[in-house]
Amino acid sequence: MIQATGRRTLGKRKATALAVLVAALLVLIAVSSRPLMTLASLRQVDDHPLYVMRYYGPYTSDLLLRSGLEKTIYQRLRQMAMPEACTCFAGLSTEGDKVFGRNFDWQDHAALMLFTDPPNGYASVSMVDIYYLGYDEEGPSDIGRAALLLAPYLPFDGMNEAGLAVGMMAVPHARGSEDSQKPTVDSLRVIRVLLDEASSTEQAVSLLREYNVVFAGPPLHYLISDASGNSAVVEFIDGQMNVITNKDPWLVATNFLLTEVEPDGASSPCGRYNETYEALTAAAGNVSPSEAMAILQRVSAPNTIWSAVYDMTTGAIRLVVGRDYDRPLEFHLQMDGATPE
Repeated sequence: MIQATGRRTLGKRKATALAVLVAALLVLIAVSSRPLMTLASLRQVDDHPLYVMRYYGPYTSDLLLRSGLEKTIYQRLRQMAMPEACTCFAGLSTEGDKVFGRNFDWQDHAALMLFTDPPNGYASVSMVDIYYLGYDEEGPSDIGRAALLLAPYLPFDGMNEAGLAVGMMAVPHARGSEDSQKPTVDSLRVIRVLLDEASSTEQAVSLLREYNVVFAGPPLHYLISDASGNSAVVEFIDGQMNVITNKDPWLVATNFLLTEVEPDGASSPCGRYNETYEALTAAAGNVSPSEAMAILQRVSAPNTIWSAVYDMTTGAIRLVVGRDYDRPLEFHLQMDGATPE
């Protein structure tokens, strides 16, 4: 638990970072109206609360990233790390749509569904835990609202218009490469790289090999899937990137390293993994969005913030927040798949 003095210090740092952020925002507004358009698009669509926002134009400049807020974000992530959090799976049968299911199990925080369409990148939808950007049940201050311009850099899962979906899960440990010849990217922002630049699982894996992935927050691994039926779990152990690809028309990952445990079917130490694996095996990987959501409901936990099903074939998104499975919310991402110029 964070002590009171720690909270006050963190609050001061956050306030300073946000003040710098607002100053940077004013500079951006002076040359472009897009930041204001982005913030004006914010709307609350559920009392959880859940917000939806559309990002206009290119992402915020490095000036905002240098504000110091990003460091504060990862400090807060480390302090709230949990040993067990999140379930991801892909249903990839040729008989139906390719679907990606994801439970985000963490602290009870406000959530944002973010739509982006960057120049020279794929349009995408992603989910962001915006507690780390200053949101709580009371909503943001005016200064805190400006911090949402950093939301593209904090995707926890998402799907792009080419049909690529990505989700992250906490694991016991992870350490990426430390190659001085490669650029370095943090463990959440790398998801943004994949959503913006990759159209297939193969391409996403190739992109990951070009970076040093650093885990400033909890150690993670990733499930990546695409509309053609290819999927992979990517893990970083002792400076090496390990890739486990699907041999069946489905793939599952939770909170243990597949590289180390290597379960034989539904024989892992994680009950959520086993139950999901059994459901996908029984369906031969052919699950509709509603069936995928039913699986997520069965393996949800008291701390499940959202359950998302991304239809990588059609672009449909089904979302449940706060485990209110009787009221799924429906969204849509226009699918294109054309390589951005």
